[in-house]
Amino acid sequence: MSVATGTRQRRRGRLVVLGLVVALLAALAVVIVFWDRDGAAPAASRLDYPAGQRPVAPHLAGETLDGGYLDLADLRGQVVVVNVWASWCPPCRAETDDLESVYRATRDLGVEFVGVNIRDDRDKAVSFLEGRVSYPSIFDPASAYALGFTDPPAPIGPPATLVVDRTGHLAAAIYRVVGPLELEEVVTRVAAEP
Repeated sequence: MSVATGTRQRRRGRLVVLGLVVALLAALAVVIVFWDRDGAAPAASRLDYPAGQRPVAPHLAGETLDGGYLDLADLRGQVVVVNVWASWCPPCRAETDDLESVYRATRDLGVEFVGVNIRDDRDKAVSFLEGRVSYPSIFDPASAYALGFTDPPAPIGPPATLVVDRTGHLAAAIYRVVGPLELEEVVTRVAAEP
């Protein structure tokens, strides 16, 4: 190997490391800006719809990561929490344990959770979820489900969490990492509605 080739490889290696550091800092900035630990939601990142004024939730159906099929319409009569996520998304990874915790705390109230895995590799998504969550995730590598969104607007990227009431109408849309206290409050409130 010549000296010039070795120098180019070292530069390329430094550029790769620099790129990774920049990407990690950007992800950290997103988490710091959007992670709300005390439950107060910035107005632009959360939409709440009062009962009687809620839009119909968009149609959502597809193959699950475990090879099954799930249609949101089949869950009518239950409160459904839909979480949009990806295994490569640091904020999504950070909220996974909290989502599972809220699911376990509220499922006896007639609450179901459904993940929607977007822009991801199936094997990486399955590997990430293994042993972490007990609810199903629809595999949507092309983010096609978003085409049905008009109100609320489609999530620009993960994470996003939607709470659908028992009649199939959208009660809340959260376009950021959601903390467990905030999510459990929204879910229990919607589950208690007549």
